Amino acid sequence: MNMKIRFSNCTIYVILTPLLLLFLVSRHSLEPNSSMDNFLHCLPSKSSRSNPITNAIFTPTHPSFLRVLYAYIRDSRFNTSSSLKPLAIITALDESHVQATILCAKANKLAMRIRSGGHDFEGVSYVAQVPFVILDMFNLRSIDIDMASETGWVQAGATLGELYYNIANISNIHGFPAGVCHTVGTGGHFTGGGYGVMLRRFGLSIDNIVDARIVNANGIVLDRQTMGEDLFWSIRGGGAASFCVVLSWKINLVRVPRTFTVFNVSRTLEQGATDVVLQWQQVATKLDNNLFIHVEPQVQFQHGGRKTVRVLFIGTYLGRTESLIPLMNKNFPILGLNISDCLEMSWVKTNLFWGHLPQTTPIEVLLQRTPTPSHEFQKHKSDYVKIPIPRAGLETIWKKMIEVENVILQWSPYGGRMSEIAENATPFPHRAGILFKMQYITEWQDESEQALMKNIKATRDLHDTFTPYVSSNPRETFLNYRDIDIGTNVNGSLSFAVNYFKDNVNRLLKVKAKVDPTNFFRYEQSIPILASDQ
Repeated sequence: MNMKIRFSNCTIYVILTPLLLLFLVSRHSLEPNSSMDNFLHCLPSKSSRSNPITNAIFTPTHPSFLRVLYAYIRDSRFNTSSSLKPLAIITALDESHVQATILCAKANKLAMRIRSGGHDFEGVSYVAQVPFVILDMFNLRSIDIDMASETGWVQAGATLGELYYNIANISNIHGFPAGVCHTVGTGGHFTGGGYGVMLRRFGLSIDNIVDARIVNANGIVLDRQTMGEDLFWSIRGGGAASFCVVLSWKINLVRVPRTFTVFNVSRTLEQGATDVVLQWQQVATKLDNNLFIHVEPQVQFQHGGRKTVRVLFIGTYLGRTESLIPLMNKNFPILGLNISDCLEMSWVKTNLFWGHLPQTTPIEVLLQRTPTPSHEFQKHKSDYVKIPIPRAGLETIWKKMIEVENVILQWSPYGGRMSEIAENATPFPHRAGILFKMQYITEWQDESEQALMKNIKATRDLHDTFTPYVSSNPRETFLNYRDIDIGTNVNGSLSFAVNYFKDNVNRLLKVKAKVDPTNFFRYEQSIPILASDQ
């Protein structure tokens, strides 16, 4: 029996760039009087003399360049000699280093990529098709929790695990709603929305962010008051890398019970999994807001090589087992949850549970910044479901999953607090009317081109199979599960942005034109500057 359990994935996939471009970029960095030379000479003059930026500059000739580059690349595809390299990596040690990198890259017409945790599913935080530099935020990771106001300032280079560890060391009745992959950087996670298992009770991370410090395209440090409400609105769910560099976030902590209950129950098709999924679709968004039941269909190989689909029902409840069981018996009886299926633990320990770590594991593991396993290739896609998938549809999906074999699905329910927040309250529009969000995950370790093409095709084929059962016009997509398949901003295209942001695109375009009229903050799926805005 071979079964893999996943909730939140911690790596990314991108397509290799041509070797010719790598040659041109490497050659460009060596040319005398090049923009790269000017960039390097510019940096010290634009940063703090008390904290020299020279200690944060890594060029390809530096002996630690590759170590620094690969430290936050979360896919083995980029741990190769043929992958496109940046002209330099600036591992900012001070806010002035961020300012200097922006000003000097802009002055010398160099593209800049912004990296915090490196978990971008398409690698756009550290890959470009033009000569570029990386602004790496991992050194800026201080966390300052103020229990008197129940708030905290979190620098963009901090990981979710570091945030959770700091909260738990101060209080056992506070938490923060965000993801369960503890190596994810808060910088990118929050700006895309920030999705976690407490969303039905507290909403997304962005729904609990009250301030931010940023550096704009002119190298000026701003907070919520000085940046203005339009820009503050944009960076909470609209992808801040289109507008600025986030230095830190101010979060509101949430009050949580001392005891949580978690469970993981599975059913195969032969054990009636389809019936359980049918009932789950009917009740998952209507259950008590303290209860989150995640569904994970995956192919399982049985004795004799026969394949079936096993569906995992993984839950987190903000409360004790004694109150969970009656709730489940009344509202979701077909699952047959028993006391023996449940584990009680603190909020911080639930992050170990979702990370598949033994409960005896010290919470210091949350401070580890490198995912395990680290040698893996992956492809991701996402969808939103608004109408329950009928039995015939589920049976079609199971058949396709068995055919393609290697794609895991993750279905996460909405309802609760998510239905109470307006679509335009933040750029993140996927609110009321959503039954569940779905992620497609394909993982492999074979480095061959054949394996690459096979697994990408499998993901796309299963994605196509879902077309009749998911949202349409637009086919909604989650920004934090970035997918280059839905399009890019080449020639000012907006198709991808409509999938991510729906009607909120228009406001994002206006903010972009106002705060970054030269389009310095750009990448393949950044908010573009339209011709009419120029």
